[in-house]
Amino acid sequence: MRLDELRALLARHVRSDWTTAIDGVLISKVEQPDPPSVSMSGTVLALIAQGAKRLRLGDRVYDYRPGQYLVASVDLPVTSHFTEASPQHPALGLGLTLNPSAIAQLLLRAGPGDLPRATGGAHPGIIVSDAPDELLDAVIRLLRLLDQPRDRAVLAPLAIREILWRLITGEQGTAVRQLGLADSSLTHIARAVQWIRDHYTEPFRVEDLARLSGMSVSAFYRNFQAVAATSPIQFQKQIRLHQARLLLAVHPDDVAGVGHRVGYDSPAQFSREYRRHYGTPPSQDAPRLRHSPRAALP
Repeated sequence: MRLDELRALLARHVRSDWTTAIDGVLISKVEQPDPPSVSMSGTVLALIAQGAKRLRLGDRVYDYRPGQYLVASVDLPVTSHFTEASPQHPALGLGLTLNPSAIAQLLLRAGPGDLPRATGGAHPGIIVSDAPDELLDAVIRLLRLLDQPRDRAVLAPLAIREILWRLITGEQGTAVRQLGLADSSLTHIARAVQWIRDHYTEPFRVEDLARLSGMSVSAFYRNFQAVAATSPIQFQKQIRLHQARLLLAVHPDDVAGVGHRVGYDSPAQFSREYRRHYGTPPSQDAPRLRHSPRAALP
């Protein structure tokens, strides 16, 4: 019954741009399986009400179906697509941006013994779990407010706080709590991830990133691998190739220039790594992106 009401609410309030009247809440509707696309995950809760979706992070693959939710606690490059969807039974899902400061406020208000015991080390940046009834109830109450504009401004923040609390105290609680802790392993790795994203064209030494994160090289490498499912060097490569594909959609006739702009001094190396990552060389992918630029986008 909960999923039935959730589907009805999502179907009624979906917009063409997937936004809603509640800040940070998105509703997706897809009517056919789509090809895998590359995007940044964001720090989000993603809940499936109908259909199925597959997401790949490094060498990890996540499938989630109705009644399951995914939490991305670090903004990471992922490949994703809906695997089950049709006009009669479209894929329906909800996305909620996770705000670290809101999570931190809840952690400060929690009483002694309110939170499960934390486990050590960094956790995967993406995890999939079955949604408990309490979380589904809170999501449904939030979506009902889309039909209640008078109550929305006051009650929506309360509903979002309840959703965050259910996440903090739920199966994925350790990873979500780390998102709100300024000195957690996850936060330190997220700082390194952001540095790579901001400087993806530049070479770097892992030792320098470890120092930025306040960790030994071995601890940094181990925690980075746990969160991002790849090494720092491979992560930079993924960011470069992601940016290259976005640029090729705009500049399809300048493959060599695009490769140089994202940090490749060798056109041959750029072509080789692009083909290994996307299955086709940039010179062949660029014309397709010109006619269908959305293929490069989330």
